[in-house]
Amino acid sequence: MRRCLAVLLTCISLAGLAPAQGRGETLRWMQQSDIQSLDPYSINETVTLHLLGNVYEGLIRRGPALQIQPALAESWEQLSPTRWRFYLRQGVVFHNGSAFDADDVIFSFERVRAETSDLASRIPPETQVEKVDDHTVDFITAKANPRLISEWASWYIMDREWAEEVGAEVPSPRRAGEENRAALEANGTGPFRVVERIPGEMTRLEPFANWWDEAQHNLTEVIHMPEPKGAARVKALLDGSVDLIQPVPVNAIALVNDSDIATVMAGPELRTIFLGMDQKRDYLLNGETRRPNPFRDQRVREAVYLAIDTDRLRKDVMRNLSTPSSLLISPFLYRPKEEVKRPPYNPDRARSLLAQAGYAKGFEVDLDCPRDRYLNDEELCREIAKMLASVGIKATPEIKPKGEFFEKVLAPNYATSLYLFGWLPSSFDPYNVIFNLLLCREHEGGGVGGRFNLGGYCNPKVDALAGELASSLDAERRSQLIAQIFALVAEDWGYVPLHQQGLAW
Repeated sequence: MRRCLAVLLTCISLAGLAPAQGRGETLRWMQQSDIQSLDPYSINETVTLHLLGNVYEGLIRRGPALQIQPALAESWEQLSPTRWRFYLRQGVVFHNGSAFDADDVIFSFERVRAETSDLASRIPPETQVEKVDDHTVDFITAKANPRLISEWASWYIMDREWAEEVGAEVPSPRRAGEENRAALEANGTGPFRVVERIPGEMTRLEPFANWWDEAQHNLTEVIHMPEPKGAARVKALLDGSVDLIQPVPVNAIALVNDSDIATVMAGPELRTIFLGMDQKRDYLLNGETRRPNPFRDQRVREAVYLAIDTDRLRKDVMRNLSTPSSLLISPFLYRPKEEVKRPPYNPDRARSLLAQAGYAKGFEVDLDCPRDRYLNDEELCREIAKMLASVGIKATPEIKPKGEFFEKVLAPNYATSLYLFGWLPSSFDPYNVIFNLLLCREHEGGGVGGRFNLGGYCNPKVDALAGELASSLDAERRSQLIAQIFALVAEDWGYVPLHQQGLAW
């Protein structure tokens, strides 16, 4: 199981692929959606970061069993509880031939924390960096932080000189027409370099001959192509036009396995799919905008929770390729000492709660969803809307391609009242979920906590416990704090966890 998970949950590392079959030295890889940018700080989105993880590298990387390994840093040590020293790998060059050194690390440190960066959470607030020499840097944290480097596998290091030369000193905005050159060109240290990019159509990569590590493949070219239609992906696979598709539509798994062309590899993913509700605004953005925002009432949030039949979603929509969840994190990453049971599906109680809250006749609201980001996301969205309608909440599905969806819900004003979202903690640690999804957006600690708390959920008790958790080195105390935080969120009905989706390649 661990080996299966390691394959399914980490990014596709092209450098470590076994010798290609069928097409020999060219790998044609078709995915549900395109990457959003070549700028590694523009969007904290798995599809984009996974592909770019073959072009750019971090100070660390994750191995086949998800273990932390040295990458651009050969080694590191803690000089004190708040000072980490990194010894950088010498002889590394970027794809344009320039040498990698400490100045690139310091530049990347400042760039990832810029206002336009979507990955600022990779660096804890109030952290500082100091150059010791050309190949040694120190990171100084405000307080002890046992997880400092846990998310750095996807904090990719950029070339300072190149970024300044092309006018990309700050991360490129995601909005079309406003990108800087880092969104359209790439210059990393990784095993593959981008040689051609047509947004929405394809990205072509070739091995980087001067990569510092030893490649284990026979590839001379990789072509990544987006195709949102599942049937089209399957057809391309079975007629030999492509070698790898991701994901395989759940209703086509048997078809692929019965062919003599390809085999499906399927298993659980760490990503949790959930519903979020706007709990911050006084009024809804859409639907019945003249009435007070119903989601600010805890009874309404509980009603939404109880209206969703996750077993039916698993059977009818996900075709058993999902695991209903009571928490916003996979049990592979966090298993509480006492089982947290999901409240059973109860539409009658949901209607009663709505009536108690003053919504006996329900209310109207838009349900924002992507159509090409999560497994069966469009079908999932429509089925959820039907379930909400059965208790009186008329949720109109607003389904957009993921680029438009992210641009809307991740905008500075978080323009959504009810939304479908997914989260995979890049640190494989519960604190990542707490920091990104559960902190008040304007919490006292400052920094970027709550960046992906799109609904504005806020409980000061959660923030206080999270503050202690951030620097606690005691494993038992950390376990207690995590359990308390998740219990508080459950009592508030702050989110509606749905399931951990499966993966099928």
